[in-house]
Order: sequence, then C-alpha cells, then structure tokens
Amino acid sequence: QVQLVESGGGLVQAGGSLRLSCAASGIIFSIYAMGWYRQASGKQRELVATITDTGNTNYADSVKGRFTISRDNAKSTVYLQMNSLKPEDTAVYYCNAQLIATIRWGQGTQVTVSS
Repeated sequence: QVQLVESGGGLVQAGGSLRLSCAASGIIFSIYAMGWYRQASGKQRELVATITDTGNTNYADSVKGRFTISRDNAKSTVYLQMNSLKPEDTAVYYCNAQLIATIRWGQGTQVTVSS
C-alpha cells in the first residue's frame, strides 16, 4: 500500500533551521511530482513547495529564498530544507505525491517556530 512518512519536525527558535524528510513506499517514486504543504491552526492548507519528476521546483512567495525542496529517487525520499525560520512558518507540514489525478498525502509533521 502507498505510504508517505514525514519526519524532521520539531521546535526551533526564530532564525533557525530544520530539514523535513518524506519517505515514500508503494509507488514508483521517480515518476511522481512531490510537494510540501502546510496548515496552520485555523487556516487552510497551503502549498509550500513542489518538485516535478524532472526536478523543476516551485515555491510559495512566502518561503522563496529560505526553503529548498529536493528529492533523492534512489531513496524514494523528498526533503524540505527550511532556513531562517519565522514564527509564521509554524504549522503542520504535509508531504504530497501526485501523478495525474492520483494524489497521496502523508500524516504530517509539526513545525513550531518560537519568537
């Protein structure tokens, strides 16, 4: 069965860094577009960053220059390097795998940035 398992979340001070990982199983990882989304308390889920099967990336304006998405097809893993974190980055971060109309989600990992 398909599984996306996020890890790497936690509590960090403003200005700090975290690296999120999402390990996929049950899919042919290399042909999927992968993404990171986040949902803050009381708000809608929003796109953070995506990476296509060919490595093209896209970022929300709010994280450009601070976050970097990457993938390792050999490990079936997508990463989100988050630098210069701000309190407004506090949210549950979700991994997403998409192939045409098929979309899969992970269970999420909490990121809390203290001021």
